[in-house]
Amino acid sequence: MSKIIISPSILSADFANLERDIKVVEKAGADWIHVDVMDGHFVPNITIGVPVVKSLRNVTKLPLDVHLMIENPEKYIEPFANAGSDIITFHYEAVKPENITEIIRTIKSFGIKAGMSIKPKTDVKEILEYLPQLDMLLVMTVEPGFGGQKFMQDCAEKIPTIKANAPENLIIQVDGGINAETAKICTNFGATSLVAGNYIYKAENIEQAIQSLR
Repeated sequence: MSKIIISPSILSADFANLERDIKVVEKAGADWIHVDVMDGHFVPNITIGVPVVKSLRNVTKLPLDVHLMIENPEKYIEPFANAGSDIITFHYEAVKPENITEIIRTIKSFGIKAGMSIKPKTDVKEILEYLPQLDMLLVMTVEPGFGGQKFMQDCAEKIPTIKANAPENLIIQVDGGINAETAKICTNFGATSLVAGNYIYKAENIEQAIQSLR
């Protein structure tokens, strides 16, 4: 089995010391850095935007895995791509189905990976047709908007259907309530990338925490 891609979420980092906290997980063996962008509309919380991504690009060589939990994501693809994102993931629920192919094409036109995310209540059958166009599908196992929520196993149970209908190289990422126990559930179902915030950043030994997710 290939190595599981671990993407620590900076939502759980100390925002006054983002450079320090990114270097900590980088040194501890993280593969990517997960950046949660929230607009206060699509989700109730507000986090960070383009200037922060641009700043992060200057302090790490790790791929920036940028998760847009925002309305009208198509308007912001170019600024986030130019700021240094390596992966841009938009939400299926934030766009019109007829625009999805064009949004994916736009993201890829910047030479970066295109991801799409689904919320817990979204039926997996609705998105199967888009899998061949994507580089990554992100399955939310909590309601997006806040860190520290409880893992919803029924959401992880969508993974086998995704895997059965996806090209072999599609990255299947899971985000929400990930720890050593829930990571195993997800990877057994076929997940190939895991996002974890609190579990990594609140750990006494961050390197061990990251290793325990593989």
